[in-house]
Amino acid sequence: MDTSLERIRAKIAEFEQKIEDLRAAERVLAELDATPAKRGRKPSVAAPALPDSSAAPPAPRTRGRRKGASRGGPRQTIGSAIGDVLEAQGPLTAAEISEHLKSSGRDITNRMVSFALQAMKKRGLAKNADGKWSSLKPRAK
Repeated sequence: MDTSLERIRAKIAEFEQKIEDLRAAERVLAELDATPAKRGRKPSVAAPALPDSSAAPPAPRTRGRRKGASRGGPRQTIGSAIGDVLEAQGPLTAAEISEHLKSSGRDITNRMVSFALQAMKKRGLAKNADGKWSSLKPRAK
């Protein structure tokens, strides 16, 4: 009958064999990634290297500018645009707020306005009374 120590040593041997198999698979994958692809999609995520692997760590990626960042001037959030409308017009329904924002040239839906109003309500920036939304706190300019 095996003793506990012998069973532990057997498990360690099993795990060492599995580690060797995984390292061999990693080497094969590294060789496949090193060969130029004919015409395919570039893999988006590289496999993490094991600590004793001979491969160098990948270079850090630089982030490009967002599409909206190329426009002139800072962008106004939906919440701040709604706050501006409520301060200027007084209490309005969500549909009326949406119409004011659409007339100012923003591509916005009633659903977007509704979600933004609910978020503003949770933060204590807007309140709803009888279906009309109003600004709760004055905004700092």
